[in-house]
Amino acid sequence: MTKTTPPSTKAPLACAVQSLMLGAALALSTGALAKNVTWDDIANDHKTTNDVLMYGLGTNAQRFSPLTQINDKNIFKLAPAWSFSFGDEKQRGQESQALVHDGVVYVTASYSRLFALDAKTGKKLWSYSHRLPDDIRPCCDVVNRGAAIYGDKVFFGTLDARVIALNKDTGKVIWNKKFGDHSAGYTMTGAPTLVKDGKTGKVILIHGSSGDEFGVVGELYARDPDTGEELWMRPMVEGHMGRLGGKDSTITGNPKSPSWPDDPNSPTGKREAWSQGGGAPWQSASFDAETNTIIIGTGNPAPWNGWARTAIGGNQEDYDSLYTSGQVAVDPTTGEIKWFYQHTPNDTWDFSGNNELVLFDYKDKNGKTIKATAHADRNGFFYVVDRNNGKLQNAFPFVDGITWAKRIDLKTGRPVVAEGQRPPLPGPGETKGKSVEVSPPFLGGKNWNPMAYSPDTGLFYLGANHWKEDYWTEEVNYRKGAAYLGMGFRIKRLFDDHVGILRAVNPTTGKVVWENKERLPLWAGVLATHGNLVFTGTGDGFFKAFDAKNGKELWKFQVGTGIVSPPITWEDGGVQYIGVTTGYGGAVPLWGGDMAELTKPVAQGGSFWVFRLPEWDKTAASR
Repeated sequence: MTKTTPPSTKAPLACAVQSLMLGAALALSTGALAKNVTWDDIANDHKTTNDVLMYGLGTNAQRFSPLTQINDKNIFKLAPAWSFSFGDEKQRGQESQALVHDGVVYVTASYSRLFALDAKTGKKLWSYSHRLPDDIRPCCDVVNRGAAIYGDKVFFGTLDARVIALNKDTGKVIWNKKFGDHSAGYTMTGAPTLVKDGKTGKVILIHGSSGDEFGVVGELYARDPDTGEELWMRPMVEGHMGRLGGKDSTITGNPKSPSWPDDPNSPTGKREAWSQGGGAPWQSASFDAETNTIIIGTGNPAPWNGWARTAIGGNQEDYDSLYTSGQVAVDPTTGEIKWFYQHTPNDTWDFSGNNELVLFDYKDKNGKTIKATAHADRNGFFYVVDRNNGKLQNAFPFVDGITWAKRIDLKTGRPVVAEGQRPPLPGPGETKGKSVEVSPPFLGGKNWNPMAYSPDTGLFYLGANHWKEDYWTEEVNYRKGAAYLGMGFRIKRLFDDHVGILRAVNPTTGKVVWENKERLPLWAGVLATHGNLVFTGTGDGFFKAFDAKNGKELWKFQVGTGIVSPPITWEDGGVQYIGVTTGYGGAVPLWGGDMAELTKPVAQGGSFWVFRLPEWDKTAASR
């Protein structure tokens, strides 16, 4: 944590007194009576405009704001209000969505850092930089996607598999909990989530683990936000034991399920892939208070090589590798699974299932209101699922050129996998199998970058990508701390004129209403507002605004580095602000093959930018 150090000549008691006075002064500088965050504040986050308290701008994760001061008529006047640099050499990918409370912006940064900034001026109030060990194993850059806030604390995860609670007014560490072996690949990049258990009335902190590419067993945790103590833990690989109150509870799924076959050739006699099965829930959860349900995506199975998760001589279509690459509903009281829907059974393409679950309601063709989740998967299909029972309602492609599956069967809920799209095993004496061309590649039709939903238009706005890959099998054996893939790949262009594509899609018809093409991959989140605007950032450094109804580009600003984060908006003193974290990085330049070459000229960075209408603008004052 950054703090002022008193002169070395002072006595220890004087130093302690000065430190306490400094803390008091700091609290005064951010508001003498800094307000604590209540559950009601969080529950109403999607309706209120003075704060941003949730990853997703609400428990429904819709990323929609009712603010209208900045709108399609005056957006051309939008100008920078301030920017803050994260500083030093710790740049790399900046994927954080900021929070705002009581005039303070809380934004995380690469290498497990957190900054508290004055929301009007950008002045740094305090910062915390976690001391990381040398043997961390982040898969896809040293990113952090955001924090959570409740009471007098702000919470975030670290790359060495910890969850930390800081005092929101001073940055002092309140508690620090280790949940996994970072040297084995356990880590945390997603923002934690707060939910209120409808049965007990208690507010609990929910977070997952990352590390599928290193063969971890994905786990979802519930903690007491005051103490950090674990309340329950639920593994996301079938057959593994959960915990409740510090004791073994129930096994996930059916321990004798054929979805993870025995491996008769294993030298240990254990099912190796099952023992290192992936399924990490590394994105943030959504919460349905009406049904008292946590809903979150689960990651890809490990290893990527589907043959390692198929009985020898068997058919990959017969082994689903539960509960990976899907969406799961969890009881907040016990951690028990309520229902599960799998997007990609026996996922051999690393499509995962972590992309955000947006909660929304719509009317079906009979006029019945369906309470649903919406999910744009890396596999290229958009899913609408009944959030009461996990039953598929609709599924359609949201990107072009999908090769791995012909369609999603709406009756069975399963993909109709195209023949020849699961890469074959190596032949006798070979170290790798025959290459197969697949689209989307493992980076996905849409990756983690969250989409937005507008109840005004009934449309979802998502940053997608058109690309493909050469894909082949390789030998695979688990070794702690090493990549556990069993696949080789090279990502390539699908079209000459663009890779990224911002699309507006109708969830009931599957129709693409409008689109905007981008030369570089799109890796930033999306924000929609009641001002008929859609905001997102581009790989080549532009922060852009579009007309939500027709997709016309209305405004853009060059920030000097690529944008790979979700924007936010809030109101302070009658003024609407738009904020976005900037700084290029993430998985594309690390894993992207031809895309890495395409993005090489993009400068790195690390800043938080804030925009507003000019003070002289009369339209701002009249709205």
